[in-house]
Amino acid sequence: MERRKFLQQGTLAGLSTLAVGGAAAAINHSPTEKDQAGKTFNLNYAPHDGMFKNSAGANFLDQIQFMYDQGFRSIEDNGLMKRDTAEQEKVGKLLSKLGMQMGVFVIDAGDNWKVSLTSGKQEFKDTFVKECKKALETAKRVNAKWATVVPGYFERNLPIGVQTAHVIEAFRMGADVLEKEGLIMVMEPLSDNPDLFLRTAEQSYSICKAVNSPSCKILYDIYHMQRNTGNLIPIMDMCWDEIAYIQIGDNPGRKEPTSGEINYKNIFKHLHKKGFKGILGMEHGNAFPGKEGEQALIKAYRESDNFL
Repeated sequence: MERRKFLQQGTLAGLSTLAVGGAAAAINHSPTEKDQAGKTFNLNYAPHDGMFKNSAGANFLDQIQFMYDQGFRSIEDNGLMKRDTAEQEKVGKLLSKLGMQMGVFVIDAGDNWKVSLTSGKQEFKDTFVKECKKALETAKRVNAKWATVVPGYFERNLPIGVQTAHVIEAFRMGADVLEKEGLIMVMEPLSDNPDLFLRTAEQSYSICKAVNSPSCKILYDIYHMQRNTGNLIPIMDMCWDEIAYIQIGDNPGRKEPTSGEINYKNIFKHLHKKGFKGILGMEHGNAFPGKEGEQALIKAYRESDNFL
């Protein structure tokens, strides 16, 4: 063999060995799914009922235990107020035993998805206050700190400023009730349909300032804000002092992070840098069915949470 060819082949072989060795070292030093299983996350993500039903079964308590075993330390339950008292108490006891935290549940007496608080009608204000009082009792059973509120649809026969004043008045009444026990209502701007009155974080921010209560804050749902306004991080920062709770969902599809267009790893890194210690509710569906889909969801959160 010619000396030149021998040297070339020897060099290529050496580079190949270095490449393989480097890749092996990277694999050996990278956290595997087995290594990560059960470890807590850098941020406090909260799954919900049904998200892991294929892995844990239909019983909500069994699902909570499964969530804990996967490293989650909070849950949220929109329909908590519809559960009977005994079940609420069982959920609360299990969360306390596991050292887990309850995220949001929804305050809704049936008026969230129609014209209600924007109208200024006394009947809707009375119902809202009554439901806030009921929410206090629910919150005590599970040690909840936040509850979602929605002011309903536009009243298109009234000017927008008058509707806003009506919502502020109703939320002040609700906050007066909730402040006594330290429960925080978090108003959620939504994108589900064009009839919904509350649509942006900026709009919610102005209402919070007008209500002027520690029990009236913003729920910043990243999925809805991407659909309605985009510009996610700058708007979040502008409204930061009134944001008490955050929810997650990728777009399009409203599934777990990595399933759509939102750079959740970057958003999570930003929240971590800001020192956010609150809950991030996983208010979305699963991108894939069955147990495999549930494992894929956990993997997606591990990937997006790996920002340090």
